[in-house]
Amino acid sequence: MRTFVIVFAAALIALPAAAAEQQVQLKKAPGLDKVEANCQACHTLAYIPMNSPFLNAAGWGAEVTKMIKAFGAPIDDADAKAIAEYLAKNYGT
Repeated sequence: MRTFVIVFAAALIALPAAAAEQQVQLKKAPGLDKVEANCQACHTLAYIPMNSPFLNAAGWGAEVTKMIKAFGAPIDDADAKAIAEYLAKNYGT
């Protein structure tokens, strides 16, 4: 019962924060559909513009590879290539 109360209280605290999160609008360009379909399944798309000042094409490629190999993101090779290209062209340094 105590665990339920703690989980319930945590949910009540977290829900308003999640509701207040603003929707991120990424640049419209080829590959955006792949980014939206694959990346936001695990995390907010806000990470993309947040990290864009720090990552070049190689960095974005490494990030996509890390998501697949280290975190197990179920992204096929064609989509991974399209995602890395989109990120490098639109959010690379």
